[in-house]
Amino acid sequence: MQTKFKKILPNELDEILESSYDGIYITDGQGYTLKLNKAYERISGIKREEILGRNMKELVQEGYLSESVSLLVLKKRVRTTIEQEFSNGTKALVTGTPIFDEQGDISLVVTNVRDVTELVNLKDELKKNRELTEKYFSTIEELKKQIIKTDHMVVEDEKILELLKVAQRVSQLDVTILLLGETGVGKEEVARFIHQNSSRKDKPIVKINCGAIPENLIESELFGYEKGAFTGAKKEGKPGLFEIAEGGTIFLDEIGELPLELQVKLLRALQENEIVRVGSVKPIKIDVRILAATNRDLEYMVKNKLFREDLYYRLNVVPFSIPPLRERKKDIVPLIYFFTNKINNKYNLNKKFSAEAYHCFIKYDWPGNVRELKNIVERTIVVSPNSEIGLEDLPKQLYQKHNSISINIDEDLQPLKTVVENIEKKLVDKAYEKFGNVRAAAKALEIDPSTFVRKRRKYQKQ
Repeated sequence: MQTKFKKILPNELDEILESSYDGIYITDGQGYTLKLNKAYERISGIKREEILGRNMKELVQEGYLSESVSLLVLKKRVRTTIEQEFSNGTKALVTGTPIFDEQGDISLVVTNVRDVTELVNLKDELKKNRELTEKYFSTIEELKKQIIKTDHMVVEDEKILELLKVAQRVSQLDVTILLLGETGVGKEEVARFIHQNSSRKDKPIVKINCGAIPENLIESELFGYEKGAFTGAKKEGKPGLFEIAEGGTIFLDEIGELPLELQVKLLRALQENEIVRVGSVKPIKIDVRILAATNRDLEYMVKNKLFREDLYYRLNVVPFSIPPLRERKKDIVPLIYFFTNKINNKYNLNKKFSAEAYHCFIKYDWPGNVRELKNIVERTIVVSPNSEIGLEDLPKQLYQKHNSISINIDEDLQPLKTVVENIEKKLVDKAYEKFGNVRAAAKALEIDPSTFVRKRRKYQKQ
């Protein structure tokens, strides 16, 4: 069957050219402009009445175009593509195609002009973002290299890395630093990091837990005492921890537990750089740097007269708030590796955690932070009989929270047996979906594995 083709009329050809979203520009074999569409006017910002009938060489000389792809096609006699930017700021991809007559001469050059301004701008933006990202990560990697030099810190999360970046800079200055954060977030490790990056790194760092020393002994422990200062004192007297840390760093942990009467003496040590031993009136000059830490709200304590306002402002020169472990999830897996290797080496073991166990560790909120993580890793490795520690070996509190199902009671009451079976089915399905094996799922629900299998088969048949 012969197909009848419709002949395209000249006016229809014009409509086709005008309907193109891309710019169309046509010249003859000598480079004279014959036709262009509205899209070309839009892209280039050049009106057709300005350039129709004119030669491309003139248009380039007069600055209408920086370069003519039509002239390049006439010279090379092949399809040619260039990138072009017009005076209106539009960036375009311009492709010129030669049309040959029967004698092999170029009779027309048809140029397609595509607006790529948005693509080029996006490419430039991506390049800038890539450069910023590379700069950011190079800074982070450099900082990580410096942290890796220590044997007490494992850091991957950006939040804590940014904090350490600032802490490293501040550590060079002999200012008082206050470390804030929940119990177990690693305030002592950050204090050691600051000391090791300071000019006092070759001198001792002395940690004082203000909440662990009995109140009647803390003054003598901090500032020392003279001979015969009190019953039970050494005959020759004893230097305090401030004197022992001479030239180094004093780390006052749990500073919020320091009794009010001792806060006055600590304030004097900070302001005057001197202490007075118990039983003496002679001041002793000291040269120490003070780092303090607390998990308590010192501002609240100041308002309620539980902490001296002048001491608070003296300690709070440069505060650092250390984020809890639940806000820096990227540190969890590296910390588990770190603690596992230490414990394996300590007890001559070769144990590891399963992928499911790691997933459970990451999902847990860690109210006790890094200290809780370390304790659970050590306890689980020591107690578990398996070389690969799975979900069934982990403490219940790690997965109980994430294995809960909310119960909604509709207005229309149902038989109690039906409701119980529906809930039981959901629990069995969810436990198996979460843990992927019968033993771990049964342990999470605190039932025997055989009971779990029986119930699962029962509900699968329904």
